[in-house]
Amino acid sequence: MELFVDELNENNFLLFAMKMYDNPQFTGVEEFYEDLHRIKYIKRLLRRYEKTGELRERLILNHIIILANVFSPSFCSKMLFYKLEEDLYPSLKTFLIYLEYLPDDVGDIDLDLIPLEDEIVERLREI
Repeated sequence: MELFVDELNENNFLLFAMKMYDNPQFTGVEEFYEDLHRIKYIKRLLRRYEKTGELRERLILNHIIILANVFSPSFCSKMLFYKLEEDLYPSLKTFLIYLEYLPDDVGDIDLDLIPLEDEIVERLREI
């Protein structure tokens, strides 16, 4: 079931995340929050890349894939664009395109204006 979300905000983010959560091995609410925390891990890994140049591309890919498996690729992308700062969009977009998870629409963001991160493109081509 794909639920169309026009605009995520602080008032509806958790509600939509709960509605979109689809984990067949769900064992409790802690697991839901553990999966949501992957967004923070992705953010931290992208920040580290931005500050130090250290790219842990496989770990970032793993976190995104797990999120997409339990929230759907489309909603996962919307959540990530909502929770990450604009300066991380090029890196995020590059990973989402690589995984073929980037939807046509993620709300108010014009995806065509976001460039790809060249260094990440090169690293992902090596995988």
